[in-house]
Amino acid sequence: MTRILTKITAALAAVMMLTLTPGVPAHAAGAAYFRMTDTDGRSRFIIKLTDEAKIAHARRILSGEERDRIHVHGRIIKRPVPYNPGWSYHLNPDTIGFFEVAIEVCDSSMQYLEDHLDEAGGAFLPGGHWCPWSSRLVDEVRPS
Repeated sequence: MTRILTKITAALAAVMMLTLTPGVPAHAAGAAYFRMTDTDGRSRFIIKLTDEAKIAHARRILSGEERDRIHVHGRIIKRPVPYNPGWSYHLNPDTIGFFEVAIEVCDSSMQYLEDHLDEAGGAFLPGGHWCPWSSRLVDEVRPS
């Protein structure tokens, strides 16, 4: 009888812990999406971040806390994705990072890359690495 009461008490305690544990904020689990711009300030491109440290870094950029490594870089994938409408390519979330300075060979505007996407990965943006020098995050967005 004591064993049964102990098991029931333990089970009830476990259920209570699950019930009282605060939920994980939506932005803490999974992906976060950020809109960026480049040279003209009008074009918008959305990146998907899945690494918590990179998500936190992006949020520090937007808050003004991070002022050095503020430009976006990563490897392009020549395929559109629903969260980045209007573009025929996106950045591989696993390769996205932030930089302060980079070599010229990976610099390009969003529109120039779109217009010359078939050339990307060769002499233009070798290895598909893109580091738009004028890139800057604009805001955090929810995917549509």
